[in-house]
Amino acid sequence: MDRLDNTIRPYAWGSTTAIPRLLGTEPTGEPQAEMWMGAHPGAPSRTARGTLAEVIDADPEKELGAASVAKFGPHLPFLLKLLGAGAPLSLQVHPDLDQAKEGYADEERRGVPADAPHRNYRDANHKPELVCALTEFDGLCGFRDPLRTAELLDGLGVDSLKPYVDLLHARPEDAALREVLTAILTADPEETAHTVTEVAAACDRLGGAYAPYADIAHHYPGDPGVLAAMLLNHVRLQPGEALFLGAGVPHAYLNGLSVEIMANSDNVLRCGLTPKHVDVPELLRIVRFEAGDPGVLRPEANPDGEEVYETPTDEFRLSRYVLPAGGTTHDLTLTTPQILLCTAGSVRAGEHELSPGTSAFVPAGEKAEVAGTGTLFRATVVA
Repeated sequence: MDRLDNTIRPYAWGSTTAIPRLLGTEPTGEPQAEMWMGAHPGAPSRTARGTLAEVIDADPEKELGAASVAKFGPHLPFLLKLLGAGAPLSLQVHPDLDQAKEGYADEERRGVPADAPHRNYRDANHKPELVCALTEFDGLCGFRDPLRTAELLDGLGVDSLKPYVDLLHARPEDAALREVLTAILTADPEETAHTVTEVAAACDRLGGAYAPYADIAHHYPGDPGVLAAMLLNHVRLQPGEALFLGAGVPHAYLNGLSVEIMANSDNVLRCGLTPKHVDVPELLRIVRFEAGDPGVLRPEANPDGEEVYETPTDEFRLSRYVLPAGGTTHDLTLTTPQILLCTAGSVRAGEHELSPGTSAFVPAGEKAEVAGTGTLFRATVVA
């Protein structure tokens, strides 16, 4: 078992206090957005044996297990993160596996540089993800029913929103959502900026259901993504609750601290709330124009005390153990690779004492006994 030394990414939207508070360290005044745990080439975790990527590359079958290598290849198929949002992240969607393969091959064929700011597909993989709240956590997830959105927009009393309200009353539902999002993202930028300014003032004045969108507009004045965000469900997760984000589902995280796990991919199509490239035609090809409930997940406990967040993806499986004082030792040994992350209390994992924010990599088949008082998240694969 390897204790992990992990990189914290200082993205501008990061909270200056959330991750330091969990780690018990002094804030630096700089944003601390994400702590990465895994073997992603952008910031692989470090171990006493080298980076986790180097350790796995040296003997994939020993570290990952034969079943994982056979199913996913000689790489760790997931990335685990602590995510501390102090401001809204970009509004975005992820492609499915076929779309990712097709998009990556197309950009490779056209010679789009790998680091080009207008590149959409950094790899040929999909990026399903699961976010689990450690504090109250606000986000946007999936399209709200168009008629409810029409009512919300109409309540703002902004004349320039009337064409969108009329479109949202159209049928079928998927066509209405497509037409409105297309209209928002292709409208004249100056006119859109003026509309967003009016919307922000109205949201500030009205509060309530409009408050999250007022905050978004404060961070991204004049951005068409503010209007796109108003098409989506606002969700407030309580600690322990989670959201699964599948392919084509528009979403954004707004604020709070969470554990996030995803397939090892960088493929993101942005809808707004960002100065980065927005490829409207490709975005519209990827988005699933389906309204519905965002589907808040709560863990399901099995007999040995493991609480599992069930998802339809095999690249990752996230669960947690809430260990009471005086509890028994749990044997977590698996034939697949694991990352164990403590988020509360003190948990002994093998020879390592894990405090909040610390983690360990457990190679496939390695003995993994844990005990203590606290909360331990376990990330592995379904192989």
